[in-house]
Amino acid sequence: MDLQQLTDQVITLCREAAVFIKEESVKFTEAGVSTKSANNLVTHVDHVVEDRLVEALERILPEAGFIAEEGSGEEGAELNWVIDPLDGTTNFVHGVPCYCISIALVNRTEPLLGVVHEVTRNETFSAWKGGGAYLNGEPMRVSSRTDLQDSLLATGFPYDDFAHEHQYMELLRELMHRTRGLRRLGSAAADLAYVACGRFEAFYEYGLNSWDVAAGVLLVREAGGRVSGFTEGKDPVFDEEIVASNSSIHDELVEAIERNWARQD
Repeated sequence: MDLQQLTDQVITLCREAAVFIKEESVKFTEAGVSTKSANNLVTHVDHVVEDRLVEALERILPEAGFIAEEGSGEEGAELNWVIDPLDGTTNFVHGVPCYCISIALVNRTEPLLGVVHEVTRNETFSAWKGGGAYLNGEPMRVSSRTDLQDSLLATGFPYDDFAHEHQYMELLRELMHRTRGLRRLGSAAADLAYVACGRFEAFYEYGLNSWDVAAGVLLVREAGGRVSGFTEGKDPVFDEEIVASNSSIHDELVEAIERNWARQD
């Protein structure tokens, strides 16, 4: 496979899909919203974009299967496209300007290429394994800050899994005091892309799915960052917990997370 060529093709698909999303955002109403579970929204835009992406990607790489948020396509044994057609659906529904298309190609659990397109800012973040990371075609790198106290972090809040609510809030309380601040964009794909280009020093969250993070994991790694689970041995793509950073503050942040995660309710 020519990963660079595949990445360029995926970028084109994302930009085409973004045109449709922007057109739909102008005329969107709450009548087009349904729920998959508590606080987990889906719209016709999610479905239409995913169907179009699956159809196009199947032509580009017929041997790959699909792990897609809305269930389009069939999962393959090794190679899979991991797709979130609209990461930040709740933002989209409420007219909040941060939502992304996220596409990755993975070999089992290893991301080979990743593209995150932030629709409202028209920013395309891309990477392929061993090829570096790019923002709108220009090389990007993670932040060079070395101290947690000087760092701006991103996180997200669980919408239906509150099993670790107490630990999560205690961790948030600690990091409020030990960092420059925390932000919550409402799109994990955007959070990871912003770590990769140096806007955030780190991002952490639990309860995420592979389609939320697969592309972003590769973006961060190829931009010189580091990605792990909350605890040793956890896979950040498929094990529903992720810490992504500029590398310099990673160990200090993971130590804080592990210590709070060990707390009892």
